[in-house]
Amino acid sequence: MEIYSDKQQIALAIDDLKAKKLTIGMVPTMGALHQGHLQLVKKALLDNDKVVVSIFVNPTQFDNKDDLVKYPRTLDSDVELLKTVSKTNILVYAPTVDDIYGGNTVSQKFDFDGLEFEMEGKFRNGHFDGVGTIVKRFFDIVKPHKAYFGEKDFQQLAIIKKLVEKYNIPVKIVGCKIHREANGLAMSSRNTRLKPDYKTAAPFIFETLNSAKEKFGTKSAVKVTEWVEKQFAKHDILELEYFIISDTKTLKPVKRKSNKKTYRAFIAVYADDIRLIDNIALN
Repeated sequence: MEIYSDKQQIALAIDDLKAKKLTIGMVPTMGALHQGHLQLVKKALLDNDKVVVSIFVNPTQFDNKDDLVKYPRTLDSDVELLKTVSKTNILVYAPTVDDIYGGNTVSQKFDFDGLEFEMEGKFRNGHFDGVGTIVKRFFDIVKPHKAYFGEKDFQQLAIIKKLVEKYNIPVKIVGCKIHREANGLAMSSRNTRLKPDYKTAAPFIFETLNSAKEKFGTKSAVKVTEWVEKQFAKHDILELEYFIISDTKTLKPVKRKSNKKTYRAFIAVYADDIRLIDNIALN
């Protein structure tokens, strides 16, 4: 498996592959890989001849510096995990911060037509500028034909689609279903940091989302939201940050349901100091 840490070297390698008429997929990650990431890689390998997996903990998308410091960095085990999928058709790009930012570790400012101000944008200052900056740089360096992102970060997926549209970037964005643990918890690199009591409690998040989906068939968004907030108010250890039902196109909270629109419920929960997010399609 080829591992690159220099943007010029991987760009040359990809130019060589494209000269051979090979198609390139990309799966951007922050490492600490799990089965959810591997599902994205497998999907990318089905669609493309070669797949670039980037492994980079991007400092500009963390509003919480403690979270940045604590974020797991497990490159060696990540590479071994990727080898179980393919030893020959995956290229790993694991750059340094300097390789990406050239000594100027700041975000570019973006206008995502308001998508960036909803949900996560209200709670994580500058987060989506950081996401837009790193993804655009990866696309500039790797120039993939297709790039794959999980629906667990549905808002991020919508923003990356907007990025590609507004900047005319020639890459097709492919959204992939949320991969869950057996107990329903959405797979995340953060799950490995959960203390035992919180690991046991965390499936309550998806259970509540499923109940909210059922209630949304007959109740208003306001009533469903109030119900969810009450469930978490009664919970011993999980702390709700937000629960929002939004229009999937604008991500704006729904005021009145319409049969012509599709909706999704989004949730963020603190399990001790670890922040977990999830979402579910409602119709």
